[in-house]
Amino acid sequence: MVTVTAYETGAIRAAAHPLSGGDADYDPLLALVGDARFVLLGEATHGTAEFYDERARITQRLIEEKGFTAVAVEADWPDAWRVNRYVRGEGSDEDGRAALGGFERFPAWMWRNTSVLNFVEWLRQRNDRAGKDKAGFYGLDLYSLFTSIQEVLRYLEQVDPVAAEETRRRYACFDHYGEDSQHYGYATGVGLSESCQQGVHAALTELQQRAFDYMRDGGAGEASPEDAFFYAQQNARLVKNAEEYYRTMFRGRISSWNLRDSHMADTLDALARHLSREGKPARIVVWEHNSHIGDARATEIGRQGEWNVGELARKAYGRDACLIGFSTYDGRVTAASEWDGPALHKHVRPGMPGSYEHLLHEVGMERFFLPLRDPGPARDVLMEERLERAIGVLYLPRTERQSHYFMAQLPRQFDGIIHIDRTSAVTPLDATSGWHSGEPPETYPQGL
Repeated sequence: MVTVTAYETGAIRAAAHPLSGGDADYDPLLALVGDARFVLLGEATHGTAEFYDERARITQRLIEEKGFTAVAVEADWPDAWRVNRYVRGEGSDEDGRAALGGFERFPAWMWRNTSVLNFVEWLRQRNDRAGKDKAGFYGLDLYSLFTSIQEVLRYLEQVDPVAAEETRRRYACFDHYGEDSQHYGYATGVGLSESCQQGVHAALTELQQRAFDYMRDGGAGEASPEDAFFYAQQNARLVKNAEEYYRTMFRGRISSWNLRDSHMADTLDALARHLSREGKPARIVVWEHNSHIGDARATEIGRQGEWNVGELARKAYGRDACLIGFSTYDGRVTAASEWDGPALHKHVRPGMPGSYEHLLHEVGMERFFLPLRDPGPARDVLMEERLERAIGVLYLPRTERQSHYFMAQLPRQFDGIIHIDRTSAVTPLDATSGWHSGEPPETYPQGL
């Protein structure tokens, strides 16, 4: 049994800033951010309401008080772009719920939930009164292979129908996979089918070579020519990277993970360049899981060869990137039990002895923010490597140690941590009867 000492909890308590729900809650966090251009806000699960809500509170202050102009999230580029158009007063969606309608693929609840809806409506109202200084909403992920193909073709049909036909021919090698990207990955990975690699590279290259002409001749729909081209170019880049991702995903977890996080980091960099103006570099908030935004070099996963967005951001931007993690001890979570399974309302087991979750629970504060960058007793206590929990879209309590814990050094992983001891599940906009009925009571440690 791993014990927690009074010295350890006392050191953390002395450095922690309690979160009471008041307006000044995140003053210490904003002081830590300072002039940083990138604030990466994590989450310890993909289905905890408090993580979404507190990220929204922090982001609202960063937009209003520090001039941040974009929120970039762990979501697909075309689905998030639809939300972006809505919050900027463009497009045809009547409200935020409709704007989130692109998020149909599993796990839809990650973005189609009441917490995100509330933030999207806030951002639309804020932008309506902000004049030209609107803040956008963007996706960083690469799972939208077939949707992005259609978006590239739609753009080219408007600006260059001849190029659209040539690009359609290049993308046609995907046609017989029936929009099943994993089928494509398997078939090419084991040599059953030729890859589409050459075609997707050529499509991106030709689009980029015509950038000047396309932006000179006009946009597509209501977007500016620059925005329309940027959107199309990122879709074409996504198709190229997604093709490689699915082709390599059957070779091993590390190579596909690294491809995905490299794509997200590159998209963040491209977004920053696109939104920056002379004398006014863009400032962007990122919402992703802790496993993406905490520096991988501080974890056992990093020692196995994985990198992530947090590590790449620190390497690229140094102190201009501020990494904030989230933690919880127990409560409820929205998660599935298998891939493509229904969203369930699950119990989160108490943090295991020997974990950061257990140590932060023993501090005895319900909610707090703990800065980790500066030397001090709390940082020293937390530098001892411990277990850390990560719950994604799946939560498997029966195999919790193997499925959800890894070793880490928290102060090297994050610049600060927000701990919310007991949390509740995020509410899906399309909650099924299964979510509402929840799970049978937990019979820890065996489960049901």
